[in-house]
Amino acid sequence: MSDTRLKMMEAIARRMIVTADYNGNRMTLAPHQLFERHGDLFVSALNLGKSWREDEEPRLGQFKLDGLGAPELEGTSFEPIPSFEAAAPREDDVLLMAV
Repeated sequence: MSDTRLKMMEAIARRMIVTADYNGNRMTLAPHQLFERHGDLFVSALNLGKSWREDEEPRLGQFKLDGLGAPELEGTSFEPIPSFEAAAPREDDVLLMAV
């Protein structure tokens, strides 16, 4: 099992914030669920560094696990976003774990 997968699983289980490299940027994420899509692993996470409009409710982004590099647990916990429901994003996705 990859280090990234293990760290994301721990972060989801313990509701811990993670920092990781993605597309050349260091991101701070609150991972809510891990799922499989067409044989690839993805994490649905709130990007804590994203600026949201005042009238816009924060929502989860989907990040391919293979694209997340150098993940680190930050030791800070998070509460899931109020609208979160543990379900695979698409009908043919397989939900593996969620907060």
